[in-house]
Order: sequence, then structure tokens, then C-alpha cells
Amino acid sequence: MPVFSRQIEKVMKYWKKLSHAEICTRVFDALGQNINYSSRGALGLPASKLDEKVFFTEPGALSHAPFLSSLIKNPNHIGCHTRGESEPFFAGTQEIEKELIKLIAEDILLGEADAHDGYVAAGGTEANLQAIWVYRNLYMKEYGVQPDQMRLLFSADAHYSMHKASNLMCIPHCVIPVDSETRATNLAALKTQLESLKAEGIHHIIYVANMMTTMFGSEDDLSAITNILKETEMTFKVHVDGAYGGFVYPFISKKFEHTFKNPDVSSITLDAHKMVQAPYGTGIFLCCKNLIEYVETGAAQYVQGHDYTLSGSRSGANAIAVWMILQTYGPHGWHEKIHLLSYRSNWLASHLDDMKIQYFRADNANIITIKAAFVGEEIAAKHGLVPDSHDGNPQWYKVVVMDHVTVDAMEPLILDLKERQAQN
Repeated sequence: MPVFSRQIEKVMKYWKKLSHAEICTRVFDALGQNINYSSRGALGLPASKLDEKVFFTEPGALSHAPFLSSLIKNPNHIGCHTRGESEPFFAGTQEIEKELIKLIAEDILLGEADAHDGYVAAGGTEANLQAIWVYRNLYMKEYGVQPDQMRLLFSADAHYSMHKASNLMCIPHCVIPVDSETRATNLAALKTQLESLKAEGIHHIIYVANMMTTMFGSEDDLSAITNILKETEMTFKVHVDGAYGGFVYPFISKKFEHTFKNPDVSSITLDAHKMVQAPYGTGIFLCCKNLIEYVETGAAQYVQGHDYTLSGSRSGANAIAVWMILQTYGPHGWHEKIHLLSYRSNWLASHLDDMKIQYFRADNANIITIKAAFVGEEIAAKHGLVPDSHDGNPQWYKVVVMDHVTVDAMEPLILDLKERQAQN
């Protein structure tokens, strides 16, 4: 059975279950503290509310719709509000984003109080890029190391954004192989790679660890990885990619190594537009204090508080949406939601076991990845299964048990798999 004890026993500082009326009051109060373009002069601000000639903005119809009202009011959350000074025109809704960052960093990811910076990014890819940008600049400033004198390391199952980061940041990368069945990082290969790099004169490493991969739901053995890194006596920073698992893994595992409770973890990415069902374009970047300063854009003199983010201007409505969703469920409600998805995944796994169909599933995860030989292209296409590769012959097809993927929705897949077995 799934493990749901760690977060539920923790005293939550920011994560409370709120009624719709309480959420409306908080959001509308925050919007009221922002600039009102209709009643206050803002001659120098290159922004406005959404165009009323194009968008429906009837106040009466929006009186119970805080997220839609936020879209209409159009707050710009440029900058990083956890550092203090930010654009005063949007101070009200910035406070909601600051609370959201604390909620995730402290209540979900077990960080110390007031020990983290972060912001709501355009997605997990941006958040991963942000982390690697921070560490690249840190190594350059503090150690005088150029990008080609450091290395970005990640496993073969890591998200493709790591390759983007390597290209954009001009940091050479090394891909560590994984076991084809267990999806575990090959620790011997990692050690050999690090020894080879050290022999080449490379001493500065950025390691990206997986908190549930997008294809398999697998997590890296981070303690084993950091032990190897320490043995080499190389300088390293660890970023955890929890774009998929950030809102799942902390609730299905008793392990702490992928959270801020682990002193070796310096930053974490989450995606709210996956499990949280927030609007697309909603990732989250979190890092320990005294790190995000390395990407301060001093040239942004016209931005109060300067800018520390890749995206610059960004929608405050997306931050409000994530805050609203988490506060609507509350910690107990979120546990129940993840428990239900894990239960449905158990149902699918048990039927695959009965048919002796080979698949990979991490402990209690809501991703089940089936060997392609047991599925076939026709069944995969019919049921919308996603392959590990669209180029060439796929080896795996995955089922992601999301909110809409009920047992009733999965039963036709089981019936088709049984029929295929009978024909073969």
C-alpha cells in the first residue's frame, strides 16, 4: 500500500484547506492592492488590463471567479519576490506567489523557514534552465571556471531540457547510462566518468537528479550518487528535477533525499501544469538562499528589485492558480488525491501481473510503462499510450494515471491486451 505518513504528520505553516469564499476574499483583496488602471495614473507602465473590446470583463459575472479575474487584471510578476523589493504596482498578488513558494519549499519539500528563493516559471524546462544558469555563473564568478571547464551530468532517463541547457549555457554534458530494466543509474559508469573528467582537469560538476522521470516515474538513488561525487573531492551542485514528481513523490515515499531536507540539494524544479492541473505554462523554480543572486540582471534598472529570472515578465495569474488549487485541497485532500491515483495504478498493475505482461513501475507511482512487445502500435494508438521514442521502434509505452484516467477508462485497454494475447 502507498505510504502517506510523512507530510500528513507535519505541521503545515502555509498549506491550509480553504473554502471557496476564503479563497475569493484573499485573491480579490490581493488584486485590490495591485494597480487599478481605471482609477490610478500609471503613465510610465508599459502594461494594462486585458482589452475589453476583445475579452469578456463583466464584473458581475467574475465576482466568484478569482482566477479569471486575475487574468483580466493581468498582474505582471516580473522579478523574484522572495528577495524583497519588487514592482510595487503588483504587490498584492506578489504576496500570494511568495506564500506559494514558502508552501512548496517548506511544507511539501521540508525546507527550513525563510531559507529559499524561487518563482513561478513558464514550465519545468525553464526552471531546469534557471538552475543550471545559476550554477554556471556561480562557478564562473567564484572559481574563475569557464563553461567548457565544467560538466553537466544527468542520467539517460533525464528530461530533454538538460540537453537544451547544455547547448544554451555552452556547458559540455555527460549522459550516465541506466539499467534497461530497473532504470537505475549505473553507479559504476558514473564513477568511471567522474574519474575520467578529473584526469582531464575538470573539477566542477552540475548534477541533475531525477525525482520521478517523465517516461518511467523512476527516481535516482541520490545518496549513492552524492557519495560518489564526494569521494572524487570534486566541487558539485545538485539540482533535482521534480517537474513530474514534485507534487507526487513527497506523498508516496518516506525518503527525504530528493527534498531540501537533504543538505546536498541546492535547487528543485516542479511543474504545476501536470499533477496539479494548473494552466499550461506553470513551472516552479526553487533554490536555497544566496544562489539566485548569481543570475541577477543588473541591466534591468527600470525594474524595481531587478530581475533574476529567465522569463522576465510573467503572468501573476498562474501563480494564483497554483495557490488556489493547493489551498482548495489542503494537505489531507491532496494526500487523498494522490492515494486515489496510486490505487488506480495498483488496479492496472495487478491486471498486467495476471497476464504476465512486463512493465516498469516505481514504488506506488502513478506511471506504468509497458514493454512495447506486449502492446503493439495499434493498441497504443487506440488508447493514446505514449512511446519512449517516436523515431524508430519504441521499446516502451507508458500509461500515466491522471485525474481523468479512471479504472473504467483503463478497462478497455486491458480487454484489448487480453485479446491480443489470445490471438498470439
